[in-house]
Amino acid sequence: MNLKYEIVRQEWIESERGWGQRPDGHSLHRTSTDRDMFIALYWAKMPARDRNGNPPDEYSFPAGDTRIVSVDEKTYKEVCDSNYGVRY
Repeated sequence: MNLKYEIVRQEWIESERGWGQRPDGHSLHRTSTDRDMFIALYWAKMPARDRNGNPPDEYSFPAGDTRIVSVDEKTYKEVCDSNYGVRY
């Protein structure tokens, strides 16, 4: 596999009330700006907190710092053809 395209990788964590947290995959983005927009759009789709200020029973959130990773041409094309990134 020829890994010659650099992109931004963001890890995600799932949080589920009563069960705790666990890794929930990653997302890939052409740029850090795309990553920021991807996350903003994700949060915009999430249900609001309940009347007591509690978050939804289950949700994911970006975790840690981003990394620059190398990917193959097929993955790079998939990321470039998406709206701001792809979640795996």
